[in-house]
Amino acid sequence: MMNYKFFLLPIFGFSIVLSSCVSKKAMKSEKVRYVTLQTQYDKLQADLKNCNDLSDENARKKNELMAELDNLKKQNEFLKDNNSQALKQLENLSVISSSQAESIKKSLDNIGAKDAYIQNLQTAMARKDSLNMNLVMNLKGAIGNLDDKDINIKVDKGVVYIDISDKLLFKSGSYDITENAKTVLGKVAQVLKNQPDIEFMVEGHTDNVAYKGNAFLKDNWDLSVKRATAVVRVLQNQYGLDPSHMAAAGRSEYKPIADNTTAEGRAANRRTRIVILPQLDQFFKLLEHKD
Repeated sequence: MMNYKFFLLPIFGFSIVLSSCVSKKAMKSEKVRYVTLQTQYDKLQADLKNCNDLSDENARKKNELMAELDNLKKQNEFLKDNNSQALKQLENLSVISSSQAESIKKSLDNIGAKDAYIQNLQTAMARKDSLNMNLVMNLKGAIGNLDDKDINIKVDKGVVYIDISDKLLFKSGSYDITENAKTVLGKVAQVLKNQPDIEFMVEGHTDNVAYKGNAFLKDNWDLSVKRATAVVRVLQNQYGLDPSHMAAAGRSEYKPIADNTTAEGRAANRRTRIVILPQLDQFFKLLEHKD
């Protein structure tokens, strides 16, 4: 991620200008540093706007960007607190003209506006986290007292996950959903139905035991995909969830959450995961430039 130590250099340069009479050449140097600060700031916003990949890696990058935005906010506050005094002393020293001072003041005011913009983003992120926690509580309330080994609901890096063990959903080596499993899926569907804007992905996962295959399924890839699509069909056909808000995917054996060398680990890895997709399109709309 971007190193923000360079933010301190222009501020140090301003301190030197304020304490002694400097040449126009030195002022030009400070102006170049200021432009560098603005360029790096704009690049940071562009980097965040392009962060639209919904993978786990991108979720981590988004959190890092928010931390960097917070750090930038602190730098902006320092600039705002000192810009008036800096401009006054620079004008008194005749290092820059009044028109140049006004130009710099407008630039610093613009940074102040962007600081308020960052605060709005942080407020939006806090609201999103609150909505996620509310969704988790509603899901746990609807599911009731099922064993956590069979169904687990959690929030990780701002994303809500619902893990359901395959022993609860399917018979061994099958992708036909059991009647008892449909009851559980119905409870999950009711909560999701009350949030019409939510989009989610159903992921099938297996252990690393090779699937023997048959006329329809060749390996664990096929099995994981068929299990995911079986769950999606039940949610759509029996419980009326909007198919345009759903996606099905197979992960095969390649995203384990436990050690496949033990029976307990393999059982944990055989699961179906419902991932509540973050609404990044709404988040990135907040990042669009506003005059």
